Amino acid sequence: MPVKPLLRSLFIPAVLFLGACCSEKPVVVVPPPPIVQPGLGDVFFDFDKSELRADAVEQLKTNAHWLQVNASRKVVIEGHCDERGTNEYNMALGERRANRAKEYIVNLGVDPSSMKTVSYGEERPFALGHNEEAWAQNRRAHFVAE
Repeated sequence: MPVKPLLRSLFIPAVLFLGACCSEKPVVVVPPPPIVQPGLGDVFFDFDKSELRADAVEQLKTNAHWLQVNASRKVVIEGHCDERGTNEYNMALGERRANRAKEYIVNLGVDPSSMKTVSYGEERPFALGHNEEAWAQNRRAHFVAE
């Protein structure tokens, strides 16, 4: 007797459909979700480098635009490194990375007083692995809006 469960499973949607079709109330159209504007994003670096890559330059332009549109907001640029190297070396490298990102954005016309930099070296990894994939994610300048 599998016919009854089949009829029952079709009956409820059919009643709902008929109720919706016969209703005199206007149909409410749900608006599409708002378009999310790109905001602040991380900038990634090559191993043992603080020079900006092409992809980093594009992200910094996007970050600069966000800072210009949101001129009242302050941003902290955090310099990060992977786990290789001494703590002291990685703190200095993280500082160079954060400063390099800030300098580029200042050169695009953003007020330098809207940004501050800090280095965390290897102390706050994003990815916890011990391989190149994880290390590549940890070599970054991370932008945090205050």
